This record gives sequence, structure tokens and C-alpha cells, in this order.
Amino acid sequence: MLGTKARNKKTAAAQNGANYNAGTSGVTCVIANGTVITGQFAATEDVRLDGVIEGDVKCDKRIVMGETGRVKGTIHAADAVIMGTIDGELIVTNTIHLKSSAKIDGKIQGKSMTVDEGAVYNGECKVG
Repeated sequence: MLGTKARNKKTAAAQNGANYNAGTSGVTCVIANGTVITGQFAATEDVRLDGVIEGDVKCDKRIVMGETGRVKGTIHAADAVIMGTIDGELIVTNTIHLKSSAKIDGKIQGKSMTVDEGAVYNGECKVG
């Protein structure tokens, strides 16, 4: 019975979308809607971005940008799932997934990319 409550909380969080982390560390930096960061931003763990960053972003792991997320600058990450807006470059060492609400004006570079119907990108794209 002792482990049941902890397991149920973890399962409920995953079902509600609270766990954005695909890694094993369980640590995610969340930048909430309404937050504006001006300047460079760096994270060693996964990032969930629903706010705005005006400057360069460096994420050592995975960045997930929600529909309200915006970046005006360059994003460097290992993996990226984009649902928001980028005005600048997206440079990813592994996989990029542009969801249907994604809008990118600038250069895209990655090892592999999935583009959902409705996603928009204008600029140079290098995949492979």
C-alpha cells in the first residue's frame, strides 16, 4: 500500500500532460505562458517553453515549445518539438518535429525532421 499513492500520482501527472520529459532524469525546466526572458537562456535538462524568449536558447536535451511559445533568436538543442513561433534559427543535433501550429521564419538544421500538415516554415532547411 505504501507505493500505491506515489505510483498513482505519477500516472495522473503523465495523463494530464504534466510530464514533458522523455529522458530518465525527470527534470524539466518550465517557462510558463506570460513569462518573457530577454537575453541568453541555457538549460542542461529538458525545457518546456510556453512563454517568450528574446535571445538565444541552448538546451542540452529536448525542448518542447507549446503553441504560445515564441523565440526570437537561435535555438540549439538535442531534440525539438515545436508548436509555437520561431523568428531565427533552429539547430538540432537529432530530431525535429514541427507540429501543425508551428511557424518558423529562418534556418532549420537537424538530423531528421517530421512536419505535420499545417506547419509553416520559411527559409533554408538542412536535414540529414
